[in-house]
Amino acid sequence: MTIWTDLIGVSFRLDFVDAGGTRTRALIAGDGEDVIAMHGTSGHLEAFSRNIVPHVNAGYKMHAIDALGHGYTDKPDEPYEIYKYGEHVLRYMDAQGIEKAHLMGESLGGWTSGWLAINHPDRVRSVQLVAAGGTKANPEIMQRIKESTTRAVTTDDIDLTRQRLHLLMFDPAKNVSDELVEIRHRIYHEPDFVANIANLLSLQEMDRRQRNLLRPEDLNKIKAPALVVWGTNNPFGGVAEATAMHENIPGSQLEIFNECGHWPQHEHADRFNEVSIEFLKSAR
Repeated sequence: MTIWTDLIGVSFRLDFVDAGGTRTRALIAGDGEDVIAMHGTSGHLEAFSRNIVPHVNAGYKMHAIDALGHGYTDKPDEPYEIYKYGEHVLRYMDAQGIEKAHLMGESLGGWTSGWLAINHPDRVRSVQLVAAGGTKANPEIMQRIKESTTRAVTTDDIDLTRQRLHLLMFDPAKNVSDELVEIRHRIYHEPDFVANIANLLSLQEMDRRQRNLLRPEDLNKIKAPALVVWGTNNPFGGVAEATAMHENIPGSQLEIFNECGHWPQHEHADRFNEVSIEFLKSAR
């Protein structure tokens, strides 16, 4: 299976949207209430290729976007903090005429989604926190992310890119295709991406991360319907991290996926799509 076969059956466009001056790559498909899918650190919109068709068929308009400084979206030369990622999403929504959206955020995208739900509740219909970052500052994990990503970006060895993707999965043999490796390797070695890598990884610096964390009192402010999804084999945090998020977000739903790493939406796409769509329907 390839990303092309993942997308069979629906019309879609891969476009560049002027998000308030930020050229933003987006895969857009379907009609209905808007769902904005946001990937993790050093990722790109292809992380959601297995989720587009089922959600479109369920009656939603999907927007998978490259985050600020990621993929083929513009890369301003400044350290990125969560409010900057969030403001970029708001500019994208404004450019697309979206008043309110459902947010589906994985890892860094979940962190951004949480920030938006806390600080701009009037723009958020619901929020899915999928292996979401932003509630912990573990120096060992931060260093692992920083080192593995920097090596893959600054060394022209495709095996390092493959290893970076393998890190995300419980079962990489099944879920990391050569196509996915080649896409990420190409992105990692675009000149603007290489030049920007320190800015992109700036949240792996302790001082900056600490001032961007979503603490229990912040999560308690989320009033939109919330779904927390986690894998039992997430290399960047244990199930207790997800449980704490769930307990701190009033009325939230918690789904734990067994034999699953940091990409539940990809590794267990069938189950994730079912859970996500049922959640979205209940959030209407």
